[in-house]
Amino acid sequence: HTCVKPFISKSYNLLRLTNRVPLCLYSSTTSLEFDSLGSSRGQLTKILNDAIKFTFSEIDSPNATVLPANKGHGDYQSNIAMILSKNLKQKPIDIATKVVDNLVKHKDLIEGVEISGPGFLNFKLSDNFIKLRLVKMLKDSERLGIDRLTSPQRVVVDFSSPNIAKEMHVGHLRSTIIGDTLSRVLEFLGHDVLRLNHVGDWGTQFGMLIRYLMVYYPQQYASYCDSQSIDNVDIEIGDLVEFYKEAKKVFDSDSDFKEAAKAEVVRLQQGDPNTLTAWRAICDLSRREFQVIYNMLNIRVNERGESFYNSMLESVVSELESKGIAVDSEGAKCIFLPGYFNSDGSPLPFLIRKSDGGYLYASTDLAALKHRVEVERAQRIIYVTDAGQAQHFQMLFDASRLSELAPPRVQLTHVTFGVVQGEDGKKFKSRSGDTVKLKDLLNEAVLLAEKDIANRKKSESVEEIHLTDEEKHIARVIGIGAVKYADLSMNRESNYRFSYNKMLSLTGNTAPYMLYAYVRIQGIQRKAAETLGDLFDLSSIDVDSLVLTMPEEISLSKQLIQWDEIIHEVAKDLYPNRLCDYIFELSQKFNQFYEKCPVLKADSRSGQISRAALCTITANVLKKSLDLLGIETVNKI
Repeated sequence: HTCVKPFISKSYNLLRLTNRVPLCLYSSTTSLEFDSLGSSRGQLTKILNDAIKFTFSEIDSPNATVLPANKGHGDYQSNIAMILSKNLKQKPIDIATKVVDNLVKHKDLIEGVEISGPGFLNFKLSDNFIKLRLVKMLKDSERLGIDRLTSPQRVVVDFSSPNIAKEMHVGHLRSTIIGDTLSRVLEFLGHDVLRLNHVGDWGTQFGMLIRYLMVYYPQQYASYCDSQSIDNVDIEIGDLVEFYKEAKKVFDSDSDFKEAAKAEVVRLQQGDPNTLTAWRAICDLSRREFQVIYNMLNIRVNERGESFYNSMLESVVSELESKGIAVDSEGAKCIFLPGYFNSDGSPLPFLIRKSDGGYLYASTDLAALKHRVEVERAQRIIYVTDAGQAQHFQMLFDASRLSELAPPRVQLTHVTFGVVQGEDGKKFKSRSGDTVKLKDLLNEAVLLAEKDIANRKKSESVEEIHLTDEEKHIARVIGIGAVKYADLSMNRESNYRFSYNKMLSLTGNTAPYMLYAYVRIQGIQRKAAETLGDLFDLSSIDVDSLVLTMPEEISLSKQLIQWDEIIHEVAKDLYPNRLCDYIFELSQKFNQFYEKCPVLKADSRSGQISRAALCTITANVLKKSLDLLGIETVNKI
């Protein structure tokens, strides 16, 4: 660190807070390359930690954090002085004063730092830095100023995971769209993401279903065994689901049938040609139906079901036995992990092989984890499932750490979510009382969006309304987007009440509101381009030509440059709702900006161009954010 001289500049509007300590501002002889240093929050965090280490040599790793400040307390704030008070045996305000005295700043980044209350550090960004960030975002419409990570990770995201021979229902919605959004964000930052669909395609249920078809529907069974293509099988997924339900009833009531079904599982595991062919036909039929849903939701995921790991199960269990981790318990193989107990206080086993030699979810999940670490070279593995599986995954993670299947370098995360409820707060069901099929739910949302467009289009002189292909496309975007956004905008750990009326509303934090905001900005841009003509050239904008004078212009600008912080935050903490909250606040600030600062009513041509630039950046941020949420945009509604 070098000693620098304080300076005072009339162009700086310093914060005026109660209980404040005089500001210390510094200049340096060199200019920082802000574009290579990341977000404003990241840069502030770095220089604050450097200043603390310089001020207090006994603090090697202060781990100071900088967070967005509450209104009236600057742009960012840190409470590090309070945190260090105990170790340094000094008052927080004295620590804060010393840090400020030695805080090396640059006028292009910070306009001022003040101390408030017991020792909060309040930072105010400089206008020049804000403009630098805006210009970078404007000139990079695809990535909006976010550089790809120089050290990306290999990340496995395990999501969706429906069961073969069953239709996808509302319970699969959250895992599918949360997993997709997290994958999109991680991919955008440059991580090498492997999206995996761990479908339930193996086990006793297939022996049960195949045996049922053999006994009760031999013609369908024969068509499965003889068919070279699922297209030649005369059966629908709905029929298969009904067969499964009936097979389960027989399995539970007929002991002879149960034994025959188990024998069929053995034949499947041993590779009996007819049984394998029938199993593949069942899987292909289900897979075809799953793809219909994935196409509707614009989901990309690689199927790698339980059957993929079947050949690895025995060796994994043997490895755990050899390490003394898996032990015998009443003929079964179990792992007893510290801290897990049954309700009666007895140790809770993590069962990896039954007494009859059969394997379970735990064995498959351990084999999958081992494969992902050793073969896929994963550095981070994310499982997206409902909160009801929390204990299973915690035991899986603990067992994998204990056995060293997952070394410390591999980050394991269970992304949990709550259940989807009806508007009455109870389990979301159809009118008949059945679980709502996901395809029906999505079709209904699109249908309601179509009706809304037709109602807005209707006039007294027209009795029947026919939607154009473009209008049907818009309805599909709105309907599917509304379902996705309603889910993603909620804290994923919470249950949420499914309401078509709320999610399709043009007011509030909804997809239609965000899509309308985007369309409105597009219209503003077109009008500005038509009026300004050749003068509407945003490519020539630089820091010196960008004009930010009105409070609403500055407020919108500060919201825009926080975008990269939000994206990195979602990638780190895995809560998509934070991105939804951000763009909702952005749209509100844009509305305030446009109400007070109409583009064409600026005092100067540079002011008009600057406001048009803010419109463009806002539109690009909304479009890219919605894309990361898996939601398309349209040019009109």
